[in-house]
Amino acid sequence: MKAVVYHNYGSPDVLRYEEIEKPAPGDDDVLVAVRAASVNPYDSHLIRAEPFLLRIAFGLRKPKHPRLGVDFSGRVEAVGSNITRFKPGDEVFGAARGAFGEYLCAQDSRLALKPRSVTFAQAASVPIAGVTALQGLRDRGKVQPGQKVLVNGAAGGVGTFAVQIVKAFGAHVVGVCSTRNLDLVRSIGADEVIDYTQEDFTKARSLYDVIFDCVSNHSLSACNRILKSDGRYVGIGGVGQPMMRIVNRILSGVVMSPFVKKNLRPFGAKMKSEDLAVIARMMESGKVTPVIEKEYAFTQVADAIRRVETGHTRGKIVITVSDES
Repeated sequence: MKAVVYHNYGSPDVLRYEEIEKPAPGDDDVLVAVRAASVNPYDSHLIRAEPFLLRIAFGLRKPKHPRLGVDFSGRVEAVGSNITRFKPGDEVFGAARGAFGEYLCAQDSRLALKPRSVTFAQAASVPIAGVTALQGLRDRGKVQPGQKVLVNGAAGGVGTFAVQIVKAFGAHVVGVCSTRNLDLVRSIGADEVIDYTQEDFTKARSLYDVIFDCVSNHSLSACNRILKSDGRYVGIGGVGQPMMRIVNRILSGVVMSPFVKKNLRPFGAKMKSEDLAVIARMMESGKVTPVIEKEYAFTQVADAIRRVETGHTRGKIVITVSDES
């Protein structure tokens, strides 16, 4: 089988398109023939080993696991003896190591059935971005109908899901994006849009119940000033921001939270099949439609990662791994 691999750390130039052994499912695994995959900032961090501490888990001098990619969609080819939720032929989507390859083995706890009305490309765009938005807004943000929610980075991979999920929860959503993305963010449900090239949202008089921050380009103290007294800040990282700045922000949130009586700590999502299923139902009902900027060929993964590294994608970047045949 063909797969995109990396044997050394570095820029996307280290990626190779190679023939490797097809994986065999264990008793608790699902073997999937991959149709599509999507790119996340996580993939860039892995190939560059940034921050350096990643090397402790993934290999000090070179990667322990050469396969890359997490988000995918495809068809079940075989299941282990302990698997009862899925069967060969099922169309699924989820998260597993090695999404940039023709086959992979996944845990059933990180898989869900793909809705028939959703394309493989759309389904592959969901796992990390969609689950992060859902859990961040529902579990940490505790968004309720009628609340006012600001999404900073509303046109990005996580942000486009966040805007639509906030609307699905019945809240008022304000999206922050660049001039060229104003119409896009309005089209996916934003009640108001703020052009960050013209206005600093942290200096406005508006107060928010929840700030969902995909960019982390304003200080926590500035964000805290525009939160209601019982408001919640949900920070999910910072696409395009230097890694040390993100680390410093995480530490600042931990230190500040007890003093301002608000939770400013960073948020981390956990992949769950039940939450993938929640988003699948939202897609089926039309409440959520994945935004895909571009689909790249299987041999163009390096170019796709370079695009994500710019920090200015509109929605998600998807890799077409195989066609219907």
